Amino acid sequence: MLEEFDLSQTVEPLLSWYPDHARTLPWRSDPTPYHVWVSEIMLQQTRVEAVKPYYARFMEALPDVKALAECEEEKLLKLWEGLGYYNRVRNMQEAAKTVVAEYGGSLPADYEKLRALKGIGNYTAGAISSIAYGLPYAAVDGNVLRVITRVSGDTGDIMKASVRGKIEDRLNEIMPKQAGMFNQALMELGATVCVPNGEPQCGRCPWELFCVARKEELTEQIPVKSKAKPRKIEKRTVFVIREQNHVVLHKRPNRGLLAGLYEFPNVAGMLNEEEALAWIKEQKLLPLHIEKLEEAKHIFSHVEWHMTGYAVRIDELAKDRSGMLYVGLDEVKKAYPIPTAFSAYVKYIDF
Repeated sequence: MLEEFDLSQTVEPLLSWYPDHARTLPWRSDPTPYHVWVSEIMLQQTRVEAVKPYYARFMEALPDVKALAECEEEKLLKLWEGLGYYNRVRNMQEAAKTVVAEYGGSLPADYEKLRALKGIGNYTAGAISSIAYGLPYAAVDGNVLRVITRVSGDTGDIMKASVRGKIEDRLNEIMPKQAGMFNQALMELGATVCVPNGEPQCGRCPWELFCVARKEELTEQIPVKSKAKPRKIEKRTVFVIREQNHVVLHKRPNRGLLAGLYEFPNVAGMLNEEEALAWIKEQKLLPLHIEKLEEAKHIFSHVEWHMTGYAVRIDELAKDRSGMLYVGLDEVKKAYPIPTAFSAYVKYIDF
């Protein structure tokens, strides 16, 4: 258990291991507070390799806090398109505005002040504090929870805030002067050696000799993670509607799921072709051709969409149809952020 384990013995082996095993990542080459912040927010719920091109594009367009604060929302959401969880970037912009107004455009070198910014929790505040400013604060993410519970043989439920808090406190107690390196090394160990899926590569681990989970053959049982509640299943039918060089989009409400983003028109339920045609005609549209598309699935935090789709050619625009936008094909690709929930159907814009 963590209370009985000497966590200080992990420090030196890990710091010695890290320089020769750290991946080369774009945000590590110049770990300014802004770079650390953006990368850590992007890396939430998203794989490193997937983040790299988004990070490069984002930094080119918005190189500093002031640029982020002043960016138009639709441009911001378009830059984020494909990463999902759009509230992450909305919260970043709110925090950027606060940083410009209260701290002159520079993220504060203060854990509590960072923690108070919109969308920044203990982990992100710890990452910025330690990596960018060298302050002695832990940054506990899923990788860190896994490696610490395994090395110490701790069977606490990592989904509980009390367990996460206990691990954070213990790490703060043994945090070395090289806090940024230590935190990154913990993350790296969890991402590349003590992996979340599949068998951990214990033979490559700097903690192999004293890891409790390895000694007691508990790597399959630790970390302990209680099951989340089953997601609600929602069935939907998606319409990719084309009229010559225009595609029909709809803007979602400013609150709720996928707030303020653009989507293909869609309705509850999985309609057959006859029902789909009837819906098209109800929208005062004249269908010339309809093609059944494949089924798709998208998982949100608490909801799972099961979708079917139709590609529809129409004769003319129904400009009096409330809520529908007729957007040129080039404009869609450049300026209109379409959520990843509809990624299976985006390719049919050009049908």
